[in-house]
Amino acid sequence: MGNSLNHRPRKRFGQNFLHDPAIIQRIVQVIDPKPGDNLVEIGPGQGAITQLLLQRVKRMHAVELDRDLVGPLATLCKPLGELRIHNSDALKYDFTQLVEPGRPLRVVGNLPYNISTPLLFHLLDQSEQILDMHFMLQKEVVERMAALHGSKTYGRLSVMLQARAQVTSLFNIGPGAFNPPPKVDSAFVRLQPCHPPPYEIDDWELFSRTVSQAFSQRRKTLRNSLKQSLSSATIEAAGIDPGIRVEQLSVADFVTLANAAATAQLGA
Repeated sequence: MGNSLNHRPRKRFGQNFLHDPAIIQRIVQVIDPKPGDNLVEIGPGQGAITQLLLQRVKRMHAVELDRDLVGPLATLCKPLGELRIHNSDALKYDFTQLVEPGRPLRVVGNLPYNISTPLLFHLLDQSEQILDMHFMLQKEVVERMAALHGSKTYGRLSVMLQARAQVTSLFNIGPGAFNPPPKVDSAFVRLQPCHPPPYEIDDWELFSRTVSQAFSQRRKTLRNSLKQSLSSATIEAAGIDPGIRVEQLSVADFVTLANAAATAQLGA
């Protein structure tokens, strides 16, 4: 493994730098970057993964918020290829500007746990331009992302992601692989945005609101948790039992309900 930067991790940036060579190799193996891939790494940190990726693709982008890392990272990676570093907040960054004709984005990152969910949503809003995403995240978050209906971990995050992408939990990573070690286990996950999307959603905002509303009162029956937006009769007419609990609904069921709500609104 190449050199790393002598930089103290900053709590305010949620920095936990990966340093385990075996894990780094496994990550790069799973991503399987090829020359010509349009790769962007979010939060390259000390360049542990960046160096191996850059050796494979020869030209890539990185989005790094901590400006103190930008210069040293550029110097470290210069002999390996062309690294274009964008000193920016990934939550506000427009990733579509990195897309080139016939070269959709492949996104990689060791995401700060405190911004992981909003960042996933931000990226999925741009998913038409994204081929795949590979992230290191809190294990508990990955479990929620990949959860199937009927399980305790199934929730809003599961539905919102799976409505637009295929989610695959790949492997777990212990705290010792990082400096400083986080207090939780991590996992590596793959998201593959579906082109075209797997479901016909009439009104995305309404779908999002319906899912949020349902899971905000997950112990209640659908009849009660969704009573502000859908009547029992409308739920029944959509072919769904209003007496069941929300975690029993599949992603397709949520789409059916939200589309029924959209139709009801149009008819009102």
